[in-house]
Amino acid sequence: MHEDVAVVIEDGEDIRELLAQVLTQGGFAVHTASDGATGVELVREHDPIVVTVDVNMPGIDGFETARQIRSISTAYLVMITARGDEIDTLVGLQTGADDYIVKPFRPRELRARIEAMMRRPRSLASSHPSAAHQQAAVPASASEPVSLATAPVSTAAPGMTTPGSTPWLDEDSDAAPLEHRGLRLEPGARVVELEGAEVELTRSEFDILRMLLGSGRRVVSKLQLAGMLRGERGEPDHYLSEHDARAIEVHVANLRRKLGESPSEPRWIETVRGVGYRRTA
Repeated sequence: MHEDVAVVIEDGEDIRELLAQVLTQGGFAVHTASDGATGVELVREHDPIVVTVDVNMPGIDGFETARQIRSISTAYLVMITARGDEIDTLVGLQTGADDYIVKPFRPRELRARIEAMMRRPRSLASSHPSAAHQQAAVPASASEPVSLATAPVSTAAPGMTTPGSTPWLDEDSDAAPLEHRGLRLEPGARVVELEGAEVELTRSEFDILRMLLGSGRRVVSKLQLAGMLRGERGEPDHYLSEHDARAIEVHVANLRRKLGESPSEPRWIETVRGVGYRRTA
């Protein structure tokens, strides 16, 4: 039987073995490396679906390793680090990482985040030739499903959009393009164009933009955006952690930078203080 492949790039032996164990239990065939250069070669050789990268490594660091991986692979990429500074999160997500976990982390949390990523399309627009991979199936697991839910909390205000009831989460290749002020997003092709020129976005940036453009003028909360990135349907049932909120803010900041938009004079994305974001009028 064919196994999905994962690559673990981590210089700490204990953490490397833990990551390999978690992924193996999740149904992956796991290859490990203790440095970035070796890890990049493993990615090139095995074409994994999931890659975890430690930020602090000898030789080339995790950020450069992630950049090199993203240039040759559409793997789901998780940055793992002992540092929690916002600048590290920013750099990690700018390299094309799909998620960012700070040590110490719970194995169940890592597993839940990876399973959530794998419910989203693997292909990226404006990527390398192998970017036409189809959406990966979540590996079978002998263990019980895991969840990041801690306490059921509803933060939706009147007039807010509910992700499960709207078309932007449906990965339908025939979905109609979304257009707003010279910006065009094609859901099926996962392509974004600004005034006819293609804009290269990460998977998370694309999904956030699609959700905002598809919401009309309704407010989309950070909790809903975080839930969407995890592949959740319906009203999110988990609380918004500080990590989640910061990651959403960084994704939106990166998205604005690539579109050339000023937060103080937004052309496409308005900030609704204390709540989230919405499309401009």
